Amino acid sequence: MSLSLKACLLLQLILPISAVIQESFTALPKVSYDFVIVGGGTAGAVLANRLTENPRWNVLVLEAGPSNEGVLDSIVPNYSFNLQSTIYDWNYTSTPQPGLNNRRVAIPRGHILGGCSSINGMFYTRGSSDDYDRWAKVTGDDGQYNHTVHGRNGKTFVSLYSVPEALDAKIMEASKQLGGDFRYNIDTNSGDALGIGWLQVTVGNGERSSAATAYLAPEYLKRPNLHVLVKNRVTKVLQTTTNRGVPVVRTVQFSEGYTSTGAKYEVTAQKEVIMSAGSFGTPYILQLSGIGNAKELRAVGIHPIADLPSVGKNLTDQPQFTLIWPLGMNETQTFTPTAEHQAQWLAEWRANRTGPLTGVGVNSIAWIRIPDSSPIWQNHSDPAAGRKTPHLELPFIGGGLYPLPGRIMGTNNVVAEPHSRGSISLNSKDPFDPPLIDMGILTHPYDLLALKEGISAIRKFLAASTFAEWNLSLAYPFKDDSTDEEIEQAIRNVAASNVHPVGTAAMSPKEADYGVVDPDLRVKKVAGLRIVDASVMPFITCSHTQAAVYAIAERASDMIAASWR
Repeated sequence: MSLSLKACLLLQLILPISAVIQESFTALPKVSYDFVIVGGGTAGAVLANRLTENPRWNVLVLEAGPSNEGVLDSIVPNYSFNLQSTIYDWNYTSTPQPGLNNRRVAIPRGHILGGCSSINGMFYTRGSSDDYDRWAKVTGDDGQYNHTVHGRNGKTFVSLYSVPEALDAKIMEASKQLGGDFRYNIDTNSGDALGIGWLQVTVGNGERSSAATAYLAPEYLKRPNLHVLVKNRVTKVLQTTTNRGVPVVRTVQFSEGYTSTGAKYEVTAQKEVIMSAGSFGTPYILQLSGIGNAKELRAVGIHPIADLPSVGKNLTDQPQFTLIWPLGMNETQTFTPTAEHQAQWLAEWRANRTGPLTGVGVNSIAWIRIPDSSPIWQNHSDPAAGRKTPHLELPFIGGGLYPLPGRIMGTNNVVAEPHSRGSISLNSKDPFDPPLIDMGILTHPYDLLALKEGISAIRKFLAASTFAEWNLSLAYPFKDDSTDEEIEQAIRNVAASNVHPVGTAAMSPKEADYGVVDPDLRVKKVAGLRIVDASVMPFITCSHTQAAVYAIAERASDMIAASWR
């Protein structure tokens, strides 16, 4: 059978699902594009949907990864961890981290339509209103956070837990007993996140709700002005022309397939190129294109077209590690499932989208501030955005559906807004050579001390009388009687990224000589190029960042549309 015939047969198989998701540029209609979006992730999918609401604008989305359609591990909420270290993950690894005893850490990133919203843990946490007010102060704009806004008819599903855990009642009873820092918060997404509440997740009707399933649903993919190209990797953005001495960057260079041997193409946007390749992909492509620190670019043989030293700097992520307590319990929710159980649960899910596989492994979450009386403040400034902003995130892990061994109770200990900063830079000018990612984890002493404060908060919470019958004894990563030195070494040996990198193409005031984009998300010192993704955040939010990225993309869509009316 000829290759062309095979391709035709394959196309016939996928056409009823998505006639406009293609894998070859030559298969697309021969049209000019008003906007070219680099990256079909969380932000890119939103932009594609919103900009094609105007039927006069043609939009092309270029996604390096494959389509999300039919990927079971992305559809089933409880299977999200199966996506790591696969074709659906960029499989990034950090440089050796001094704060982690020189360990390298894995940093999963979505290499799939929908980006990280197609592979993440589905936590939907907005952060505090302080977070967004701080952004406004940085850029010189008024903040627009409205705590009363909770959509009911939006494209993305947001729900509460669907799989009760034995731990749930204990958590809420302890909250009632202790109050104070552990008070019950009916809605931790109200702008004031502090306290303990039920986790909100991007799950609907028993399936993951991602940017791809929501904003690139079949009804939107039918739009004749929206074209999506997957398995095509952008290697550079190119200077198209010059306007009054300013480089105009509206041309995108990309390579078909997953390797450097694929066919090479270029496409030019009539209005704008929008970078939505994420906190790693966006600065990486900018630097390959000659936009970044001029001295660093020349060192790897790249001619700079715009000297923007902030590109790739300010990398911020939340350090975290997991604590585990074994339980002497027999509830079915609290043991590692057998293959038989997994088969039964999958059968139930396939039949009616219910059962244990619809859960994400966490039902409740605590957001805690470090006490004002803590000695941590004697030598360190407060990195939190304001008084309504937590320093620590403690999601409670209720049993065997989470990928931890044995009958357990666990919690992650997360520094929500750290002081440490890292960077992303080029290893060479080869676009298929992985970047150098220095996460900077625990390079600032505050972050380690904050993790220790998290341990104290967890111990205080578990001292509530409701937990007495469980006779809890910490088993990992240290023991209850471990010394402070042993605890510190354990943290450095197991801590990792919370995989919420932001800030590598940060916003700043329009006339500032630092930062990468202005308040309208236009790249400084060039024209025709905008960035819309987590890289533009000047500070990380006290949250899992997908909610903030959705907000950025929705707001950017309005700004872009308004600028071309």
